[in-house]
Amino acid sequence: MASSTITSSSHATRIYDVFVSFRGETRNNFTGFLFEALRRKGIHAFKDDKDINKGESIAPELLQAIEESRLFIVVFSKCYASSTWCLRELAHICNCIRTSPRRVLPIFYEVNPSEVRKQGGFYQEAFAQHKEKFREDKKKMEEVKTWTEALAQVANLSGWDIQNKPQYAEIEEIVREITNVLGPKYLCLPKDNLVGMESRLQQLAGVLCLGLTNVVRVVGICGMSGIGKTTLVRALYERISHQYDFRCYIEDVSKTYRDSSALGVQKQLLSHLPSEKNLEVFNMADGTCLLWTRLRHARALIVFDNVEQVGQLKIFTGSRDTLLRECLGEGSRIIIISRDQQILRTHGVDDVYQVRALNYEDALNLFCKNAFKTNYVISDYALLTREVLSHAQGHPLAIEVLASSLFGRNVLQWRSALARLRQTTSKNIMDVLRISFDGLEDSEKEMFLDIACFSSLFRVQYLEEFSEFRGYYPEYGLQILIDKSLIAVTCDGDIFMHNLLRNLGKFIVREKSPNEPWKWSRIWDYEDLCKLLSDDKTPENLEIVSIECPDTYNQRIIRTESLSKMSRLKMFMLLGQYFPEFPGVLGRLENLSNELRYLIWTAYPFESLPPRFEPDKIVQLYLPFSNIKQLWEGTKPLHNLRRLDLSHSKKLIDVLDFTEALNLETINLEGCTQLRQIDPSIGHLRKLTILNLKGCRNLTILPYSLFGLNSLEYLNLSGCSKLNSQLSDELMKKVHIDEAPIHSQSTSSYSRSHKESVGYLLPSSSIFPCMRILDLSFCNLLRIPNAIANLSCLERLDLIGNKFSTLPNLKQLSKLIYLRIQDCKQLKYLPELPLRIDGRSTSLFYCPRVCPLFELHQPKWFSAYNAGLYIFNCPKLVERERFTSIRTSWMIQMIQIICKMQCPSGILPCERFAIVTPESEIPSWFNNQYLGKFIWIDTSSVVDYNNCIGIASCVIFTTRHFTPLDVAEHMCVFFNKLRVQSNDCSRGLSITYHAEVIANLRYVLKSAVEVKKYGYRWVYREDLELSNLTTMYNRDLLSKKRKFLEIEQNEGRNGGKRSKGRISAERGKDAVDSMENTIKLLQNQFANLGL
Repeated sequence: MASSTITSSSHATRIYDVFVSFRGETRNNFTGFLFEALRRKGIHAFKDDKDINKGESIAPELLQAIEESRLFIVVFSKCYASSTWCLRELAHICNCIRTSPRRVLPIFYEVNPSEVRKQGGFYQEAFAQHKEKFREDKKKMEEVKTWTEALAQVANLSGWDIQNKPQYAEIEEIVREITNVLGPKYLCLPKDNLVGMESRLQQLAGVLCLGLTNVVRVVGICGMSGIGKTTLVRALYERISHQYDFRCYIEDVSKTYRDSSALGVQKQLLSHLPSEKNLEVFNMADGTCLLWTRLRHARALIVFDNVEQVGQLKIFTGSRDTLLRECLGEGSRIIIISRDQQILRTHGVDDVYQVRALNYEDALNLFCKNAFKTNYVISDYALLTREVLSHAQGHPLAIEVLASSLFGRNVLQWRSALARLRQTTSKNIMDVLRISFDGLEDSEKEMFLDIACFSSLFRVQYLEEFSEFRGYYPEYGLQILIDKSLIAVTCDGDIFMHNLLRNLGKFIVREKSPNEPWKWSRIWDYEDLCKLLSDDKTPENLEIVSIECPDTYNQRIIRTESLSKMSRLKMFMLLGQYFPEFPGVLGRLENLSNELRYLIWTAYPFESLPPRFEPDKIVQLYLPFSNIKQLWEGTKPLHNLRRLDLSHSKKLIDVLDFTEALNLETINLEGCTQLRQIDPSIGHLRKLTILNLKGCRNLTILPYSLFGLNSLEYLNLSGCSKLNSQLSDELMKKVHIDEAPIHSQSTSSYSRSHKESVGYLLPSSSIFPCMRILDLSFCNLLRIPNAIANLSCLERLDLIGNKFSTLPNLKQLSKLIYLRIQDCKQLKYLPELPLRIDGRSTSLFYCPRVCPLFELHQPKWFSAYNAGLYIFNCPKLVERERFTSIRTSWMIQMIQIICKMQCPSGILPCERFAIVTPESEIPSWFNNQYLGKFIWIDTSSVVDYNNCIGIASCVIFTTRHFTPLDVAEHMCVFFNKLRVQSNDCSRGLSITYHAEVIANLRYVLKSAVEVKKYGYRWVYREDLELSNLTTMYNRDLLSKKRKFLEIEQNEGRNGGKRSKGRISAERGKDAVDSMENTIKLLQNQFANLGL
């Protein structure tokens, strides 16, 4: 009996699986064969001649054995009723099944079932003899009556009639039924033994496809050491093994292989074959042949635990590496447990189940059971418990070891133990984790140690880059670490290493010289760095310094002489947040290692880099908030430099000559307020994709060569308010008349206008063919040239705080999914926007990181809204009637794109957007509406969780925008793609969502926000599937008339009145019916998206 699901039970613990009640006449034939068949199946049956000690009273032990058995078999034979012991057993069995949920299975052996049920023939004669014998003993006569009732009760149950039938076949059928009735022996174990197991067992059963009985399926189980792979598989094995003809669990394949080669593993497997307990096999060929012969038609369950090498399973492979399925019967399952996914792939598994860490609830439960011997946290230990669990990160072994070590200790002892835990990890845990590390090659070990000691902000592309420069093979090595579950890579490319593995790596680095950091190859702790820099000893082996600075960084004195002695240093990272004061330094920085590839130093305190430093190997210079005036005098070879970040270096007046840095990809000079010009050699950077000049308020000239950079994808000129106040003669000659300032009527007026503002930025129509993101905010622009419409790849355009009154036609920008027009006080007319958004090739939906390797943290919700439309605080706009059509068009298309897009591998998708326009009323399409400041989301109104695409919400708000006057009311429409679980807390979701909405509005609009009213709607698949988008506009484009689309419910249904307050969410078919009018209004918009 196979099933795709597994069930649990609360059966009491029993010693015996089966109690067989039988007369001695069958002991040496039928019953003896039955006991042997049960033994081969691993079913523990009570047998009186074996399990009762000689010289003891038989009756009490028999009765106890009955009580301690899970299932009863009664073999009715001709002489069964003549035995008072058999009848007493039968009566006691009936008492047991009345008081507990156990079953009796009758077998009629060479006796007619009717004769037993009606108590005729031999049974009638037997009971007549009992009555005659006990006729003068009233108590005994009552017992005889009990026997007859018990006999009648059991004989009338469904069972087997063995008359004139092959005993072997009948016994096979009986044993099969017994195994099904018994179910998994695991169910007899107390459920409290395991935590967080039920959901995992169901998931694993699904991966095994237990319901498919016509295929042989091989599944791999992987996960980091100590995560619970064996515990999980052993629990499943005990639950389902009774369903298989042959079952075998080889516990430690690697140890068996080391001790006695592959033949030893093969012998373990052979020992589970029926009647082969003492089988002698001297070579693998014979053993393999025997396995194929015996298992070809058997439905088998085989588990190979702790497989470390492909060759360890050679016993079960032929001339190829994949497991031979054809030697097993249909419905068989093979499970391979390994820490290395490559082994699983080599053996051709059908699927891999990755055992994940425990969630917080299960981790807390497991911790409490071991630390407090309760199901709850003792209040005095609540914060300490949270810290322990944060360190363990759901690792079951770590939680059990740590919790057990803390059991019975007081709060002070807990705090002391936690202080030690921050520095090192229990040896018991380390020994388990180190197994995987010791199995790595040298280059993979180095990569592992790099990651363990790196900042937690490191990403895949930079690890590959760093490892390649160190002479490793990054793509191969990285995959090895992933396969062995030593690291994981998130969908947006971040590298995750468990805290315990990080501690292991740091322990290995310090292992030989724990108190001598100058002997280490890597340093990650700030205190260790200070100790090293204050010592006169030369750190000859040091290659990596990777430190995220503490808050006290700027309060410490740093001695810099030792930095000049680190001749092998390849990375120096002193990363922190902005410091209001530079840290104190003692001494001069005479030199840096010429082997240095990454120099990452927040608040670098010197005015330049050391003159003796030869940076020809440098890949990244990341020196934000530095004291630098210029990097160095003259030129330096920078052939390998890819990323340059001098952002917020207030004293920077000159960058560098770019002719020696032709591989530069990223330049970030944000907030360099003293910078006045960019060297014209920037035009030689044919690989430059990112240029950030935000806040360079004294930058006056952009070199014309910049506009020839065809590779540039990101350009931020926000706050560059003095640009082009002095245009070069060469640049003036290239300015097209159509690109002059809006107020310009002559050359003289052109010059005058530039004394106050910029009217020119884009010198030709063929520039920036790859430009994706352009920020021209606060540039004092009087006009945006028409050439901007030729930026065919443009996805994001920011035009905040400028002085133009009109905008050019933007309808050709089909990839534009983010447009921000805010605080443009002179703007009177909205531009023509794209009729159709092509989101399929729009990368902004995938949240790319345009900043360099290490960046200052931004709010999580900032990058989440990479798509959107913001038309805010433009008081002179006169086309208010267009807002509804624009808003609706963008909303519909964005939802369609988000719900249909397929995220590229390794990229985190953006599944939300926001639209802000002037408006004071909420459309009734948002069928839950409220007044007030707090946003309440009712998850109970969700009709169908599986078909819920997301939530669309609408907020009417006002702001105080740096003035005493209120800005007019605006509407903000949000959409978040999500899956709401039925057990989510409505209140919790409400609070979270409210905080996110308000925080996002405040951040984006740079204003305090006051919510006036709000509404929301759960969006279902039917909202999209029942609608077709054709066009947002009338076919008469020549008339320039827009079709005004109301997103309203049919007012006839509401008696011509708009709903006030909350409108309850519809359920079932009513939900679809209530949307019919909305859909009719939307149908003209939903057709030609092709989604």
